[in-house]
Amino acid sequence: MHVKKGDKVIVLSGKDKGKEGKVLKVFPKDNKVLVEGINIVKKHLRPTQKTPQGGIVPQEAPIYACKVMVICPACAKPTRVGHAFLEDGRKVRVCKKCGEVIDNI
Repeated sequence: MHVKKGDKVIVLSGKDKGKEGKVLKVFPKDNKVLVEGINIVKKHLRPTQKTPQGGIVPQEAPIYACKVMVICPACAKPTRVGHAFLEDGRKVRVCKKCGEVIDNI
């Protein structure tokens, strides 16, 4: 996947188009990501010992990874992600616009 946990992303389509957020969790098997503050849904909770009040709680739901684009930390623009090998042999993600390494080294 082109997105990893902790990346800052922008939403390309849907009801939250144009919003930015941080990736909280990645689901590679489903090709989905959970982004902070994006795709808020209302979950109905039954009263339990953990939540004695119950009620309707807003929370984030996963969205498809193809609907988000990584924001490069160096040039601060949405970019496609490429891959390159460093001198020491490590494979890293690279910004297609500015050529800087996206991964935290």
